[in-house]
Amino acid sequence: MALDPVRARMLSEARAAADRALEAANAQAGELLRQARGEAERAASQARARGWSEAAPAAAAERALGRYRARAIVLSAQREAYDELCREVLAGMNALRRDPGYPTLIGRLAGLASAAAGPDASVSFPDGGGARARSGEVVVDCSLPRLAELAVQVLGDQVRELWSP
Repeated sequence: MALDPVRARMLSEARAAADRALEAANAQAGELLRQARGEAERAASQARARGWSEAAPAAAAERALGRYRARAIVLSAQREAYDELCREVLAGMNALRRDPGYPTLIGRLAGLASAAAGPDASVSFPDGGGARARSGEVVVDCSLPRLAELAVQVLGDQVRELWSP
């Protein structure tokens, strides 16, 4: 057939054109895919950065709250130790009331309180033990609970040894 060579050439050109079109389409698809991956990576990076920046204040607040709670626990434990010391010192003071020398101690406390309060001081003996003197506006409290409180205060920084390692 006389048209066979023309048909073959047209078919060959069509195949070559199809191959070029397929190659161009593949190249274009590859470029689009590369661009899409780049944009996705940039978007993910920006999202991560936004997430970290948005989470940072919340994380800082959570850390601060954790420090606050830890400090509250430490202070509470220190307060319990301090209160226990105060109870023990007061119990020791109250034990003095059963001591045979207690009347002598009360006499000395009454004399000291009266002398410190000034002339015309009146002395009373509170239920908790000890003595209290009053002269006008001046009150000198030598009650056992007050003396126990003062004894703990005098310890000052030594009290910290209760909660120091």
